[in-house]
Amino acid sequence: MLCARHSDPMPEDTTITVFDAARALAFIGDLSMGQPIDHSLRTAWLAGMIAREAGCNAPQVEAARHVALLRWSGCTANAQEFADFLEDDVLGRRALLASPQPRLRQPHRAPIPGAVVAMAHIHCEIAGDIAGMLGLSPDVEAALRAIFEAYDGSGIPGVLRGKDVPLATYVVALASDLEIFSRLYGLDQALALARGRANSLYPDFLVDASSPHAREWMKLLDSPVAPWTGVANQPASMLRRVGLELVGDVSDLKLPWMTGYSRRVAKLARDCGMQLGMNEPLRQRMYKAGLIHGIGRAAVPNAIWNAPEPLPASSMERLRLVPYWTSRAAGQIDGLAAEAEIASFAFERRDGSGYFRGRSGMSMPLEGQIVAAAEQWVSHRTRRPWRPELTEAQSLARMHEDVEAGRFDQEVVTALLACALSGAPAKPAAPAPGDPPLSQRELEVLRCISRGDNTKQVARVLSISPSTVRTHVERVFRKLGCSTRAAATLKASAKGLL
Repeated sequence: MLCARHSDPMPEDTTITVFDAARALAFIGDLSMGQPIDHSLRTAWLAGMIAREAGCNAPQVEAARHVALLRWSGCTANAQEFADFLEDDVLGRRALLASPQPRLRQPHRAPIPGAVVAMAHIHCEIAGDIAGMLGLSPDVEAALRAIFEAYDGSGIPGVLRGKDVPLATYVVALASDLEIFSRLYGLDQALALARGRANSLYPDFLVDASSPHAREWMKLLDSPVAPWTGVANQPASMLRRVGLELVGDVSDLKLPWMTGYSRRVAKLARDCGMQLGMNEPLRQRMYKAGLIHGIGRAAVPNAIWNAPEPLPASSMERLRLVPYWTSRAAGQIDGLAAEAEIASFAFERRDGSGYFRGRSGMSMPLEGQIVAAAEQWVSHRTRRPWRPELTEAQSLARMHEDVEAGRFDQEVVTALLACALSGAPAKPAAPAPGDPPLSQRELEVLRCISRGDNTKQVARVLSISPSTVRTHVERVFRKLGCSTRAAATLKASAKGLL
């Protein structure tokens, strides 16, 4: 195989703008909620228009837009809890958003199930933490941490009401209702439903300000050229650069057993490119592709991911859409177009047996072949709910079988295995200045809970008592400044602790 062998130029930046990161997270959120992939973008534009008509100042308008983009960014974090509650976490959420049922006022409200409160807490903590990691305003973070609260106090957890709820929370709730209901039931019905929720979910003055302009807004949203602005017109807060690793980490939160999965694929693909003599820009492009190769997984319910193979045909059809959705991201996120295209080959095979395109031979770009081989190796070496991780010997045997069957290129796999089998595992990063260090035992407990192990499982693995595990978890949460397993996992991944 011919490889791109050139002298390396200056290293390419692996960061992206906050705006592109927010759009990638919005894309994942829309898939998680069973919505069209432009739902959050449309909602963000509507939120900005509503805020302006309601007399909000420029920072408040900007906050509303940012909250709309990140409103569903916590969806991957509680996907397993949602799957346990509704079976299909994707279709279940879609049904909840589509329900036109009027909201009951607080005095008539039944107690909120504890599981629902817990899921909302996970979602809001993650969404708020993401806003902080992106460096967005305190108003954005506050609104995301209260995203399910309501004007009359009937929200979740229901500890805020009226003016205590951030204004952006209300604006985005109304914008989302208008976007979804007008698409499903027509604008007249959408406005009627919004009016029915006035002074319940959101204050009536927002509905009053929006209603006269809603028809014009929806016409603009449905025009051939979408009205939302590009990167060049974004405020300075959206033009800062952040590590793309955050997008991969949030994507991996969907399944506890996938903690760190995208980072491992990305690093192995980049290292394989170096082994093959590829130049720095190509290696960094593969690294980025590895980080986002799994964003399409959000569209597939956890019940399918957790089910033992072989899967029925209906489930396989949904899995085949994963790389398709990843490729669709290329057309929506300007700064990741090339990387998303490479990532969409992660499940293709040289003999044409892969998906979603069924490409074969040289019609697969070299970068796509490398990412696909890296994904397969990491898959073998990752435990599933129905099987332990394959041993090194078993994984090697399967990779060689794939080469013999023509599914992978020999040279790619040889280079990949040389990287996968060499060197010691990476050591956890040293704590940043001012961060309280975690003890070795706390790190061990953190790694276990990040993979979804419960207290008894952690106790058994580490040969300690369940009460000792709980004590270590409390200390880890306190040191990381979080209160849920998902938030601890996200923060620890960002700090290089996992």
